[in-house]
Amino acid sequence: MDWKAIVKSVAPTLGAALGGPVGGTAVKFLADHFLGDTEAREQDIAELVLNASPEKLLELRNLDNQFKLKMRELDIDVFRLEVEDRKSAREMGIKGGLTAQMALSFVFIGGYFALTFALFSGEITLTPAIEKTGTLMLGVITGAIPMILQFWFGSSQGSKEKTQAMVKP
Repeated sequence: MDWKAIVKSVAPTLGAALGGPVGGTAVKFLADHFLGDTEAREQDIAELVLNASPEKLLELRNLDNQFKLKMRELDIDVFRLEVEDRKSAREMGIKGGLTAQMALSFVFIGGYFALTFALFSGEITLTPAIEKTGTLMLGVITGAIPMILQFWFGSSQGSKEKTQAMVKP
């Protein structure tokens, strides 16, 4: 499991911050308060979270409340920032017409379906020497499709928090 997903499930405010525009602030906060080392790297935090005991996870949940209070003092709504960050992709498409991101998305998705069709229809045959590489590449490309769709349409992950953030005045 991804360490950021663990943080998001245990400490939703910190998790939302890690995935948004204030991610650096969240990492610094975790390094200082969770590890006690202001110079700790993101990888150090990841290792601690992935190997955390229930007591450490409880500590993380308590830190979430501290982080939430700190953000409130600074008048920063982490969930609203996360929503605004994703919402800007859709607005960019509406305001800007055909942008580089749109063109790249169309080319990538169109190319993906063309390649998939060519492979499964037999128009392209992979030699045994490159079959594993071709399969791996198709898997990587397939994994990128949801990211492109989430860029344009948002994700369902954390939709409750996003809805609450959008409704708040």
